[in-house]
Amino acid sequence: MEALECDTAPVEVAYGQYFCPIARGAEIFATRRTPIIVRNLLLGCSTLSEIQAGAPGMPRSLLSQRMRQLESLGVVRRRAKPSGRGWFYELTPAGRELESVCDALGTWGAKWLEAVPVPLDPGVLLWAFCKSIGPERIPAGRVVVRVHFRDAPKHRFWLLIEPPRPEVCIKPPGYDEDLILTSDTESLAKWHMGRISLGHAMRSGLIAIDGPGHLVREFAKLGGLGRFAAVAAARPDRATAAA
Repeated sequence: MEALECDTAPVEVAYGQYFCPIARGAEIFATRRTPIIVRNLLLGCSTLSEIQAGAPGMPRSLLSQRMRQLESLGVVRRRAKPSGRGWFYELTPAGRELESVCDALGTWGAKWLEAVPVPLDPGVLLWAFCKSIGPERIPAGRVVVRVHFRDAPKHRFWLLIEPPRPEVCIKPPGYDEDLILTSDTESLAKWHMGRISLGHAMRSGLIAIDGPGHLVREFAKLGGLGRFAAVAAARPDRATAAA
């Protein structure tokens, strides 16, 4: 196993503490948006468009620059698409070992920061919801869900849930709608993260799902699958306690 070429590759922040592995690791990982890029690659994103979809607000030019930097550092590698236009990206063995770092950071965040109210991007929330659905949980038949957010009424979304992987659409996907989901972003996020049950959310009027009963039951199985759903919050909020 070869060491990374960190001595010659450019880093965004240099702490000058070459005797400290934490400082040297932070020079690569603890820079703006790098944990999000690594997380998205771990979730299976392989193109710049896919990575950018899970990194809202990050300009394409900045993402391209950061990917080149991570490639020069030996964290990411790329290969040409069969068409010859564009690239596929993946983590190197060194990059994949950052998974445990992401897990530790996510566990800490789920435990200590979850109760802090922050604005939620509905598109990224649905992106994360789809990424949490493993292949073994995808229904055999196609399910189309129209999603309406009470606190973001101008945004229109559809979930196209079918093999090989679910996806979020901002235009009608061209199929009949099977379910209509109405919620606010916070309640849907808490269900996704396993902090409230769907039954509690529906009884409380936080989430409503209209459609055939058997499809509602199938869809209900897709919530609470966030990677850190099993992490108990240190400061549970009132909605969580009521569930």
